[in-house]
Amino acid sequence: MADDPVEKMHQREREQERQRLRELESKDLEVESQRGPRPLEGFAGGHTTWASKQDDEAAAEVHARDAEESWKESQAQVARLSPDSGAPARGDGEPQE
Repeated sequence: MADDPVEKMHQREREQERQRLRELESKDLEVESQRGPRPLEGFAGGHTTWASKQDDEAAAEVHARDAEESWKESQAQVARLSPDSGAPARGDGEPQE
């Protein structure tokens, strides 16, 4: 089996993968050995003036009428699904006819 070219190729690939993993582990250990704050990847050195207050203000504008609109949509759905006889709509536990 040791002379099989496919087996040699697989062995070489496994060794290359082990070497790659060893290099990654050594990089990880180097980074972990340094204490202190670290920038987020992709945002290194990036400065922003955005504040959570701005998020709150934007959300208050965008979602100001969500509860009222949701209630109106619920009422419209109940009216649409209710029978024409004026009786309340079928409950979840009642069998369908």
